[in-house]
Amino acid sequence: MKLLRGTLFSSIAFLALVVTGLAQQPAGKPVLSAKPVPTQPAPAPTPVQGTPMISPDYVIGADDVLVVTVWNEGQLSGSMPVRPDGMITLPLVGDVLAAGSTPTQLKADLTTRLKKFVTDPVVDVSVAAVNSKRVYFVGEVGHVGPLQLTPGMTILQAIATAGGLTPYANKKKIYILRGEQGKQQTIHFNYDKALKKDDMQGVSLVPGDTIVVP
Repeated sequence: MKLLRGTLFSSIAFLALVVTGLAQQPAGKPVLSAKPVPTQPAPAPTPVQGTPMISPDYVIGADDVLVVTVWNEGQLSGSMPVRPDGMITLPLVGDVLAAGSTPTQLKADLTTRLKKFVTDPVVDVSVAAVNSKRVYFVGEVGHVGPLQLTPGMTILQAIATAGGLTPYANKKKIYILRGEQGKQQTIHFNYDKALKKDDMQGVSLVPGDTIVVP
């Protein structure tokens, strides 16, 4: 009986020592610890494709597309094309002549007109699409049809942008039709002569010109 009590006492004492040792042992580090993820810089915003770069002195023309924004007046804001007569139509205001004005001038005009209907209107005008500054190619060029005209573009530059002349082009008989239908001016152009003498490269095209390459 004494032997049994001694064995039990020894077991209890040993268990107490183990528990005490575990309690006193400092907590260990986890086997796996999450490493801090390095902060990545925010990606730069992607530019909106197809939006034209418009200079402050750009003159609005027929077929251009404008975006008119009136702050806190959604019913007065939106995208609107410039009609062939040069006008746009704005709710409350009605028809307004846009062609011939810069976006800044049109903004001022709309602001003045809207003061009759809106308290302290804040107006913004931007050009969403440039369709009025075009020339047109007919005949033996790489790409027949309309071509976006850049400021100061010459006929040689326009031909190059249109894909160049085809092997069948009559380089000496090219001409430009300029002006209104029935009152058009014909400007003759010799491609080979221009390349050799540089005498026609300074002739700039104007919107609406039609370049005919027989």
